[in-house]
Amino acid sequence: MPIILPPITRRQFVKGSLALGGAAMMTPYELAAAAGSERFGLDPNRVALLADTHISADPDLVYPGTKWPGSAVKEGEHESVHIVKSIVESAKSVIALNPRPAHLIVNGDCTFGRGSEAEYKQFLKLVEPIRAAGITIHVTIGNHDNRWNLWKLLPFLKKEHMGVQAGVIELPHANLVLLDSGNGALGDKQLNWLAQQLDERSDKPALIFSHYNPYNNRGVRPIKGMRDGSSLLKVLTERKHAKAYFYGHTHEWQHDRLEHLHLINQPAVSYYFGKGHAHGWVDMKLTKTSAHLELHCINRIHKQHGDLIKVSLKN
Repeated sequence: MPIILPPITRRQFVKGSLALGGAAMMTPYELAAAAGSERFGLDPNRVALLADTHISADPDLVYPGTKWPGSAVKEGEHESVHIVKSIVESAKSVIALNPRPAHLIVNGDCTFGRGSEAEYKQFLKLVEPIRAAGITIHVTIGNHDNRWNLWKLLPFLKKEHMGVQAGVIELPHANLVLLDSGNGALGDKQLNWLAQQLDERSDKPALIFSHYNPYNNRGVRPIKGMRDGSSLLKVLTERKHAKAYFYGHTHEWQHDRLEHLHLINQPAVSYYFGKGHAHGWVDMKLTKTSAHLELHCINRIHKQHGDLIKVSLKN
């Protein structure tokens, strides 16, 4: 099953934040919002979608994501992003929703480096206000993650839940299938499991999530995709009730289609690769007939803030 961070109480949140020194990083707005979670309803048909949070052990890290070999951005024009502030702003936006989403998915690459314990401690501290607001967090594994280090910090995680982090979230209007592509591929066993899960749940639309792009990136920075991405797409296009595949990894907000299947490239919460590109998170609202996706940019005056994508859930 996927790694699940269940909601925590206000007392656990405040106690844990003080013990870790995290309260100093939280604004009074966030603390008040988390404490007042019972005044907000939770919508089981609303899901907050995040990817590529890339949290560092250094809470003050500012990173020029546009600076990489072959970047089209000229030297001296690179745009830097404050990593922690990005997830704090995203958390504030999610917590402020009314009703709040019952679920939040972090679609891989929680950490900046290679998933050190120090990075995960910082990540877990930063998402505590979301959990204190009553929201359940689901985490998929990305190429910057280290599942063993994350498991060490989750005392409530049962041994039988360790291993491949794949599972199904059953919601009223759709099933969300979370996959583990952390090693750059799904593998035959997981692909067969996916096909079986989809066939057993053909009475309801399915939305599929994993970290890797299923083909090479079409965006500003060429990034290799999932090694068995073509096999994944074959499984999904052969099943009409599989409506969309969501992925991160490329740090871009993109949308295209393969036959009936929507391919949703989630933007990074943290930094982006192209000058002026969007970073933020996606608010997904599900109905009986469609999934409505709205982009929430960290920079609210960004030209793509409020971008909408509609995915039909009809067969």
